[in-house]
Amino acid sequence: MMIKTLLATAAVVTLSTAAQAQTIGFSQIGSESGWRAAETTLTRQQAEERGITLQFSDAQQRQENQIAAIRSFIAQGVDAILLAPVVATGWDSVLEEAKEAEIPVVLLDRQVDSSEDLYLTAVGSDLVHEGEVAGQWLVDTVGEDECRVVELQGTTGSSPAIDRKTGFENAIEGHDNIEIVRSQTGDFTRTGGKEVMESFLQAEGGGENICALYAHNDDMAIGAIQAMKEAGVNPGEDVLVVSIDAVPDIFQAMANGDANATVELTPNMAGPAFDALEAYMADGTEPEKFIQTESKLYTQDDNPEAEYEARKDLGY
Repeated sequence: MMIKTLLATAAVVTLSTAAQAQTIGFSQIGSESGWRAAETTLTRQQAEERGITLQFSDAQQRQENQIAAIRSFIAQGVDAILLAPVVATGWDSVLEEAKEAEIPVVLLDRQVDSSEDLYLTAVGSDLVHEGEVAGQWLVDTVGEDECRVVELQGTTGSSPAIDRKTGFENAIEGHDNIEIVRSQTGDFTRTGGKEVMESFLQAEGGGENICALYAHNDDMAIGAIQAMKEAGVNPGEDVLVVSIDAVPDIFQAMANGDANATVELTPNMAGPAFDALEAYMADGTEPEKFIQTESKLYTQDDNPEAEYEARKDLGY
């Protein structure tokens, strides 16, 4: 009886100590967009509010840097790891290493093509649904009118690029008047969006043959808006602009009439992630494998000036 009591007490002490989760490693993709910067800022804020020491690593959009960071976190013996994966594939080995070290891994805002038993949970929006919301807005907006669409894709091989494309195509399927005529990666950056949009404009009669732009994130859309203005095209009027993320600058663009719609991806992925880790470390509660955030559509009718003010100090 005494031995059982001691073992039970030891187990409670172990769980209580683990539940504090004093040190968590965070492998961030980089700072390729305003949304990404806001996610980093909010993760730091959430960690500070909860008394967590956050070991932060900026991968500069390179998977090899993320793998090295995760191995470093494992060597340090962190309590848990947050991973925003730059691409979907190539994670099995390092995730297996974390599992062997009994360090739970939580994915933030992106998915990986690995067995679900290699990570605790994933926090993010339904990326396919985001694309569907954007596509449905375009379907509803153009009605039966012919619409030639140019698409700015995200980083090649990343889950947002793959899924946001799939979702948009799902929404316009069966609407033969809407056609994606050009599609190329802008790597989720404003510079990339501007450069690719310049090539689209040159290939499509200076913009005469383009009805709408669909960008996988707002930053590429903002770069594309600049390219259109420099080419004498009126974004938001001559070319409809719909994108994803809901960063402050896209609301300014909507207020100015330069963009038409955006689908929100909340940058606060860390809050639900830390909640899941706290419960898991407290008593072993297993979270759902996917914790979904909301994907809300905003248009020019949704007081974009007020939305800008509400978001401008979030670290974007």
